[in-house]
Amino acid sequence: MENLQKYFDLFDQSRTSEKAFEELSGLFTEDMTFVLNGHEKHGIDQWNQFVKMVFQENVDLKHMFEGWVYEEKEDLYVTPWAVCGKRKSGEVYTQTGKDFAKLDTSGKITYLANVPDNTDMFSDYKK
Repeated sequence: MENLQKYFDLFDQSRTSEKAFEELSGLFTEDMTFVLNGHEKHGIDQWNQFVKMVFQENVDLKHMFEGWVYEEKEDLYVTPWAVCGKRKSGEVYTQTGKDFAKLDTSGKITYLANVPDNTDMFSDYKK
């Protein structure tokens, strides 16, 4: 669960730090799966492309999360989150949602689903 605790901070730091980006990428397995608004992607390369796309669209981001809780019935961890951002256009925004994650036996993230309350948040990310 240590990798989940690092996830949001490293995501935010990755905007300006290549070292943080590499550490963020290292939290995941190579064959990880992530889901954005129901669109499933596979592999660390797809994940890294997504993160870079987020930082091309935004000049600043800050995530907050309540804390990861294991849901035994679903066999995954979940946390509510909130993000405040500023787009390159100058527009500021907030968003809330939940993340769902699974870990392998070594603690690396194998699955991450981002479920924003506003389903338009990643509507343009379908590549």
